[in-house]
Amino acid sequence: MLESYRTIYKGREGEIVEKKSRFIATVRLVESEEEALSFIEEMRKKYWDARHNCYAYTIGSNRELTRCSDDGEPSGTAGRPMLDVLLGENLYNTAVVVTRYFGGVLLGTGGLVRAYSAAVQEGLRASTVIEKVRGIVLSVTTDYTGIGKLQYIAGERGLPILESEYTDKVVLKLLVPFAQKEAVQKAITESSNGRAIMEKEREVYFAEADGEVKVFEY
Repeated sequence: MLESYRTIYKGREGEIVEKKSRFIATVRLVESEEEALSFIEEMRKKYWDARHNCYAYTIGSNRELTRCSDDGEPSGTAGRPMLDVLLGENLYNTAVVVTRYFGGVLLGTGGLVRAYSAAVQEGLRASTVIEKVRGIVLSVTTDYTGIGKLQYIAGERGLPILESEYTDKVVLKLLVPFAQKEAVQKAITESSNGRAIMEKEREVYFAEADGEVKVFEY
């Protein structure tokens, strides 16, 4: 399981024009090959009158599902350059379809490679790319004398507080990067002299998007 990875939060369209040919790149988050194939078919139906709908996608923590297609363009001039952009950006679980409306001027193999690559880059610029970090939701129960130290640890380490509950005790649910969990638990134990009760609720991925922290279940 990856400790962190880059992927799409919001996929959008980007477009370039090269010698009167339109290249429309549509980017989408896909987490299975079924989703990828459904997305490709959706784009083919949407742009049914286009000369080409070329695609590339990479899925899985080991990129075990990585495919691309030139869709009638000369071999190696569309799908592979598109895939190279996704891999070069270190993206996971991402698919892109580039639709070409032929403008009547031949671009040559080099021109096609550059155009399809540039279209994908434009699509990615229009999209929201995030880095998901593996973490845990840590529930910490303490008394009121320990809340200040707990909040200090969270603030010092940049740990988001997902929930807080104040009754006769205080319960805070912290979002802790997996790589920091032992250090955080040790710091909480030491600051509370062992009185704080900690429980790992679940493992998640989280990322900052739209100015706030988003939690993604496995």
